Amino acid sequence: MGQNILVTGGAGYLGSIMVPELLNAGHRVTVLDNFMFKQNSLAHVCHNPNFSVVNGDARIEKTIAPLVKKADLVIPLAAYVGAPLCNRDPIGATTTNKDAILMMFRLLSPQQRVIMPTTNSAYGTGDKNNFCDENTPLNPISLYAKDKVEVEKVLMTRENSISFRLATVFGMSPRMRVDLLVNDFTYRAFHDRFVVLFEGHFKRNYVHIRDVTRAFIHGISKFDQMKGGIFNVGLSEANLSKAELCQVIKKHVPDFTIMEAPVGKDPDQRNYIVSNEKIEKTGFKPNHSLEMGIGELLNGYMMIKNSIYGNV
Repeated sequence: MGQNILVTGGAGYLGSIMVPELLNAGHRVTVLDNFMFKQNSLAHVCHNPNFSVVNGDARIEKTIAPLVKKADLVIPLAAYVGAPLCNRDPIGATTTNKDAILMMFRLLSPQQRVIMPTTNSAYGTGDKNNFCDENTPLNPISLYAKDKVEVEKVLMTRENSISFRLATVFGMSPRMRVDLLVNDFTYRAFHDRFVVLFEGHFKRNYVHIRDVTRAFIHGISKFDQMKGGIFNVGLSEANLSKAELCQVIKKHVPDFTIMEAPVGKDPDQRNYIVSNEKIEKTGFKPNHSLEMGIGELLNGYMMIKNSIYGNV
């Protein structure tokens, strides 16, 4: 039997893939989004009688309170995602990423369920082996990660909650983000044919956007088993350094030139290897490889070019 699901930020990068799949699974979905990027990425599901959308701000209590009241499950995707955007507008970031979520928690009854995306960027840099699992002490570097850590602490005091610490997401979406690492490097390979790497040995974990959706649907179906838990969600075969990632892309774009910067530091000092064993033991396994995602991105970049101020 389908549930009433509220997805805040449901017209964003993740939500534009997730919401149609939640509808396909038989749920009734309400999206709250302020459409700050002027996107119409959910236009193709407007015909569905189980879909409704509200153009509004998740930070405003009178907007979100009546929507929360009707929900069996809340998936809070509304966020300023990534260090650069948060640094550009730290007040907007904290009011959205932390304050609005804590307000929403206060509006929820203990019986209502929450499945929340947090971030494995909270690990910062791991131990001497850079290995991290869900018990590893957190070392958030960015404002984005710090706010997510604070929210996760409160989330885990609720009875009916799951936290998914997402790896760096990649893949095409109707509300595309070219700035994510795999998406960005593939874009540079396709359009520029070169990239300059700062600290190319730094490792991260990655996950395809459609596997993120699959993880949430898995969490809904196994909620009673997984509630109260924190789970890394990533592709275990893709704990790769930036230099290793570029070599995978180069298989698809042979004339891609990779240059290691002789000086300078990456402002994003994340460097870790992440274990996804905990969620895998519940029966979840990603089914989109990094190679598949890169092929998909190269198809997508036939249609996309960021040239707002260019003549060609």
